[in-house]
Amino acid sequence: MERKRLLEILKEKSYEKREVTLASGRKSDFYIDCKQTTLDAEGAYLLGRLMYEKIAALGEKVDGVGGLTLGADPIATAVSIASFVAGNPMPAFIIRKEPKGHGTGQWLEGRKNLPKGSRVVIVEDVVTTGGSSMKAVKRAEDEGLEVIMILSLADRCEGGRENIEAEGYRLESLFEKDEVAG
Repeated sequence: MERKRLLEILKEKSYEKREVTLASGRKSDFYIDCKQTTLDAEGAYLLGRLMYEKIAALGEKVDGVGGLTLGADPIATAVSIASFVAGNPMPAFIIRKEPKGHGTGQWLEGRKNLPKGSRVVIVEDVVTTGGSSMKAVKRAEDEGLEVIMILSLADRCEGGRENIEAEGYRLESLFEKDEVAG
């Protein structure tokens, strides 16, 4: 029921049939603006629970969850809260698009919760080509974290999975394009 309800919210709030230019530079005749769902109270609650369940089902130790700002921020927070409620707390982290311009100049927020060698899951709102996911993976690994999986709310099914897997990483998604657009 939770997955079905989250899909309803995603279709209602995030899917639009219109021409847009994506982060990858590609043109598309539809848009999935997941932030409309991830910033909705019910949407955030449901995606946090569902993504946490996917992570827990791995049966592996996961020390944290995060990704590139801005799309991953509400997702990482929702998953972190769900993990706490489930009795298996995983802190969230945020990867900046550029280093902080003052103070420590850090790329990663939440660093004190994740010592080097921590095993993490990168979260995404939408995967198209996988470029943003791989940027997050590289930055996390540069910070000494071990990425065990990438988890997205939606996969546009436009080569992202193949590109990510070609780099040796696993991608899981709660929903694929046909489910959201259908």
